[in-house]
Amino acid sequence: MGRFHRHDDGTVHHHDHDHEGHTHDHAHDHGHSHEHGHHHDHDHDHDHEHDHAHSHDHGDHSGYATGRERIEVLEDIFAENDHCAAHNRDALSAHQVCAINLMSAPGSGKTEVLRRTLEHLAGTLRCGIVEGDIETSLDADRLTGLGAQVSLLNTGNGFGGECHLDAPMVAHALKGLDLSTLDLVFIENVGNLVCPAEFEVGEHAKAMVISTTEGEDKPLKYPVMFRTAQAILINKIDLLPYLPLDLDTLVTNIRQVNPTAPIFPVAATTGEGMDAWFEWVTATAASTATSPGSAPAGTAGAESTEDTE
Repeated sequence: MGRFHRHDDGTVHHHDHDHEGHTHDHAHDHGHSHEHGHHHDHDHDHDHEHDHAHSHDHGDHSGYATGRERIEVLEDIFAENDHCAAHNRDALSAHQVCAINLMSAPGSGKTEVLRRTLEHLAGTLRCGIVEGDIETSLDADRLTGLGAQVSLLNTGNGFGGECHLDAPMVAHALKGLDLSTLDLVFIENVGNLVCPAEFEVGEHAKAMVISTTEGEDKPLKYPVMFRTAQAILINKIDLLPYLPLDLDTLVTNIRQVNPTAPIFPVAATTGEGMDAWFEWVTATAASTATSPGSAPAGTAGAESTEDTE
């Protein structure tokens, strides 16, 4: 997975090979559960010696008879993932636990957003974290000790590591959390601005973080994540005086692909603007508790704190 994607109309587009992920649990002594995604690569080397100068087309060695057959296989993979995601959502809803899938590019500050959020919600909502990274427990370690249960998913060991979490991975990670004692689970996806938005994992709502350092054009160049998010945080606004970024233009570009999601300009390191995000999270969790079988509306919770358009 990760070498293909589907568009808004559900069609699948293929880019390269597919590597299925297999996860298993590892016990660690640093206070949180830890899972690794294992991916099996298969090398197909074809050595051809030719004494003549003309070129040869060696054809498609993928094993699929036609492009249509390949697409059907990929559609089946997505369907299987969606089926598993529905089971994840049902398991969470059965315990009246809300799950928020937090996505972003690497370095946007979503771990710091989560750290601030956990500190604010302590004593109010009982939280769990599914922490996704290709390698290391660095982000999980940052969130440990804040009153939340943390279940770590490493997706490495494949062709560069999976660039997203999928529903089967999250199903394994949820086994590391005691859902009966939780109200809210944050799923911190792997840092990537493309793939995570294409895979349902069983969440009730999607939220994303974009930082001011990423530029104004990202919503237009990579629209899928912005389009699917039900809340959008613009992080690192404390850096605006030092950046050639116009906040109004960034908001306008976001609105071109997502007219309705609340937008929260924040500085997670200082706490500026975070209160409105906290209100949205609390309202989203409450909405799931009262209607556990369905995802909350994209505008649930506080209105956007910005009105820069």
